[in-house]
Amino acid sequence: MRRTTRTDDSAPNTARRSFLAFGALAVAGTALAACTAIDSDAAGENTETPNDTDIGFFTDMALHHEQALAMCQRVIGRDNGDSVQSLAADILQNQSFERGVMHTWLTVWGESTAPPETVMGWMGMEMPAAEMMGLATDEQMSSLATATGIAQGRLFLTLMRAHHVGGVHMAEMATENAAIANVRTTAERMATIQNYEIGIIDQLVATTYA
Repeated sequence: MRRTTRTDDSAPNTARRSFLAFGALAVAGTALAACTAIDSDAAGENTETPNDTDIGFFTDMALHHEQALAMCQRVIGRDNGDSVQSLAADILQNQSFERGVMHTWLTVWGESTAPPETVMGWMGMEMPAAEMMGLATDEQMSSLATATGIAQGRLFLTLMRAHHVGGVHMAEMATENAAIANVRTTAERMATIQNYEIGIIDQLVATTYA
């Protein structure tokens, strides 16, 4: 029998709980956006001097977010399952907002918002931008664009999980080493939300998208 993207009524209860958890995820995302908006407004009034971590984290994470947004754009509106549609829409909304906030801060600090050629120097591990932790390769992004159905949903979840793991690592480093309190708070929120989404992904990969 051909496998479809629709979850059957006999699917495990775990899969249903995974889908229902997106309600909580949306609330968490809304709270994140609201709190980060305060950070964006505060940027114009902030007189603290950013250190290499503040600048490097926002520069690199803004680039990191760009690929996450591209992943979401490749799957939204496709027949790959309601759970992937919900997750991708939430990530697209939250990370679009976060990227705008990070660019606002960089502009206030007089820093460039152009994509960097090298990244993660602020973490003591400078490398070409294409090799930043968690980024999908060009081949993987092409595969995501051409895949269909449950296979596309599973590939999206796999790539986004790896992407989030890389993002969390950077955010946790910024939480510990950024000079500006609002940057540390923003990084901590990002790590919290992305860790939560990793948990959702793990549930989906073990059930609906197994």
